Amino acid sequence: MHDIEPFYNWRHIYVSEEDERSPFYGRDYSEFEYSQTIYNYYIHPQWDDFGSRTLYLKVLIADYEEKYAVIELMGEWNDAIENDIMELKREVIDVFESEGIFKFVLIAENVLNFHSDGKEYYQEWYEEVTDENGWIVVLAMPEATQHDFKKAKLNQYVELYDLANWRTYKPFHLYKKIDNELMARLKM
Repeated sequence: MHDIEPFYNWRHIYVSEEDERSPFYGRDYSEFEYSQTIYNYYIHPQWDDFGSRTLYLKVLIADYEEKYAVIELMGEWNDAIENDIMELKREVIDVFESEGIFKFVLIAENVLNFHSDGKEYYQEWYEEVTDENGWIVVLAMPEATQHDFKKAKLNQYVELYDLANWRTYKPFHLYKKIDNELMARLKM
């Protein structure tokens, strides 16, 4: 797990610890000191802690003009024990929503397990973003994890989206591809 780094090819465009509007503004990272763990496995020090013991993230971009954010997740998404959705919503999403961001791409290819505990926070988040013509997309979630997500019927609030080659896109082009497809579906 310590070898899994957040996607870094957009760092020339956006760095969350340098963004005064980001919840991670001012954070310092070590490239050599591994201190965070998921179930006793050390993880790369570039991942951000937001209050969960099993799920970490990295804000890859927050574009305040276009009103979208791309956030990469890593670990186990556990609402049943850790209440990860509450922590994510309160500590990260609410901060970005207060700055006018209402379109969210959560990259979940490194989320290997999902444990559900309810729909309340998903429903609240969904209602907030749709009131502002926004959306929530979970991108590249593994099939087994998607199964658990769908079993909990959370895909009625969060769009599960597959795009294996998302890394080949620039942030704006990835956002526009997803946004255009979602808007086209709504018009049907």
